[in-house]
Amino acid sequence: MAPYESDDAVDAAQDETPRSGRRKAARYAVPVAVVGVAAATIGLVPALADSGDPDLPKISAQQLIEKIAKSDVQQLSGTVKVSTDLGLPDLGGLEDGLLSGAGGGGSGDGSSADPQAKLTELVSGTHTLRVAADGPDRQKLSLLERGAEYSLIHDGKDVWGYDSKSNEVYHSTAAGSGKDHRSEPPATPKDFADEALKAVDDTTSVTVDGTAQVAGRDAYKLLIQPRQSGTTVGAISIAVDAKTGMPLKFTLTPKSGGAAVLDAGFTQVSFARPAASTFDFTPPKGAKVTEEKDAPKHGDAPTHGRAPKHGEDFAEGLKGTGGPTVIGKGWTSVVTVDTGAKGGLPTGSQGGDLGGFLGSLGEQVDGKFGKGTVFSTRLVNALITDDGKVYAGAVTKDALVKAADAAK
Repeated sequence: MAPYESDDAVDAAQDETPRSGRRKAARYAVPVAVVGVAAATIGLVPALADSGDPDLPKISAQQLIEKIAKSDVQQLSGTVKVSTDLGLPDLGGLEDGLLSGAGGGGSGDGSSADPQAKLTELVSGTHTLRVAADGPDRQKLSLLERGAEYSLIHDGKDVWGYDSKSNEVYHSTAAGSGKDHRSEPPATPKDFADEALKAVDDTTSVTVDGTAQVAGRDAYKLLIQPRQSGTTVGAISIAVDAKTGMPLKFTLTPKSGGAAVLDAGFTQVSFARPAASTFDFTPPKGAKVTEEKDAPKHGDAPTHGRAPKHGEDFAEGLKGTGGPTVIGKGWTSVVTVDTGAKGGLPTGSQGGDLGGFLGSLGEQVDGKFGKGTVFSTRLVNALITDDGKVYAGAVTKDALVKAADAAK
């Protein structure tokens, strides 16, 4: 049965999307470029329980999206497993330096406890997070490492980052009670699901794809799939708690197949109020404390800690001389910016060995736009042309070249 498209249903889903701080009880850190794009047109296909999965009452995609929107979980604690596989090449440690130069590393004069520095580690590999929330003013996330732990604590107006390995503390003050803060981008399945469903349009189908059990809880599975060709996104699957409506698992798979690009799901969850002591923090004796006002200004993440709506938000971090623009619509939208840097990748004395190294990671292409280099991951691709223009999006190489030709 093909998904039924309804403008009224789309509007309803948008109106029901929670916007208050009270419904953002767990906003933590994961790199934004991982998700890339997300959108949904509401389908009315009922859920049918698969063999061995929970036998739940039938529900339509519209009803399930409304259930997510109305979910108002205020207290929770649990463990989240996050696996990311963008298919990036092994740079032999060079990526650490590149991230540092872009404001993502923990080296140099910055604090290793700065959330924007520490949590770039989630760009690749598998990580275990402990999360807890008690309303919009108190949240905690801990990144468990071998023999060490990094914690990010929001308690009222204070936001603390603590790296036990280096014994460094980062402190900042939230702009207001319960409001988004620079150091609190998303990490939980709910965060990703909320961002995915904000980009509702007619380029995507959404259906209910049976049921599942996640962290011991019965859940419906919401399936989001692009209708457009040319995108690298295969599908987004969201497991939604049947009782509370809170997303328990978020999986983004590429069109190329294989492992998920992003898989974030609870392995254990409780909706009881966490102990008040969970959110207490005092800098340990001897720890180096960096206040936000004293910290060097790193480059801000392009989407300030949220998942991009299709390709449009890639533009925010690309502040070239020409200003960013968007070509196309929906899943195949491509952001372009004129950097003003003629000649493509740096070479010779301008870039030393860096230009040649970067060039070896890309594929040389040409078209009506001239010549350029395409850098590819399993999700997001970028074309840098020799005349200084950048084209980026969750689209194929051919779609990038086509967009560059059309813009010429």
